[in-house]
Amino acid sequence: MNQLKNIDLFELDRLLEDVAKTYAAPSATVWFKVTKNGKPTKEEYHEKVIEFIKKFENLLISCYPENEHSDYLKEYISKNIRYGISSVTTGNNKEVERRYRYYIDYS
Repeated sequence: MNQLKNIDLFELDRLLEDVAKTYAAPSATVWFKVTKNGKPTKEEYHEKVIEFIKKFENLLISCYPENEHSDYLKEYISKNIRYGISSVTTGNNKEVERRYRYYIDYS
């Protein structure tokens, strides 16, 4: 049995749950400001948020050492990232939707 399955990944879970809210949506908003796009469509905004989530996934995976736990940890991260991307794609991430509306209304 993989020993990593017995390790408490609470901190990683919190990070992965909030990556869209704390990293990807703010980064997407700044990206639209820098490109002077004050009225992106919701789909454009979602796509940019997802792009930043995927960049974060690649960064996070590359930060952990290669060892006997690597495959499990990479799959764990990727599974949670896919779930986060799905919530953005379907419009079910309330924080991303709130940030989008705020940007559209006040930019």
